Amino acid sequence: MSEFLVLKPSLIHQKIRDTLFGDDTLAKVVQTPSDAQLTEPWDSFRRARKLVEAEDREGAIQLIYQVLQMPQLESRIRLQAWHVLRELGERPPQEKEKELLGVVVEVGMPKGLDLLAAYADHRARYFNYSGAGILWERPDDSLDSAVDDLLKAGSAVVHDIGPWGQVRPPEPAKGNVRINLLTPSGLHIGQGPTEALNLDPMGGPILASSFQLMQKLMELKKKSQDSM
Repeated sequence: MSEFLVLKPSLIHQKIRDTLFGDDTLAKVVQTPSDAQLTEPWDSFRRARKLVEAEDREGAIQLIYQVLQMPQLESRIRLQAWHVLRELGERPPQEKEKELLGVVVEVGMPKGLDLLAAYADHRARYFNYSGAGILWERPDDSLDSAVDDLLKAGSAVVHDIGPWGQVRPPEPAKGNVRINLLTPSGLHIGQGPTEALNLDPMGGPILASSFQLMQKLMELKKKSQDSM
């Protein structure tokens, strides 16, 4: 399913941007009443939070590892599970720590922020600084190759840089680009002035692939509107 949205630009900064990274704290992942009915994996996150509150850290860790074993788990939820595990003191095994589960490219525009996100499950999102947005939930495989190209470019970089190791920074300033590479070991970042990063041997291919994916998303939006 694909959706085409028009949103207030301020919402991009305040809410939508934070949904792209899968890096909420365990306390923030599920904030529903304890008696509310939840589907998985959200019920497991809530039960893990209760175990932490009861000082059963090991029980919470095992529960989140079970989340990672759930079939057809969305990449962003997989990232969220790894983030919670790191919060609880766990670290991914060496063969998993550099697995690229998503790429988020942030472009500081004169009037706001452009955001493009793509994930290993072939979902994608694009939010224009104006407030227009596209959610791609992979209703078909037409964007798989474009997403794969972006992930391939990101994978070539993530093995050469270390995790950010700090709280995710705020959005980049006007005229700057930030490339966020999302892995089980945490966020890996490359950033700088837009022109310089376009020419960078590591950042350039990622930005070129992200632009190609953005164009394909925009083409799908236009085709959808033309068929109405």
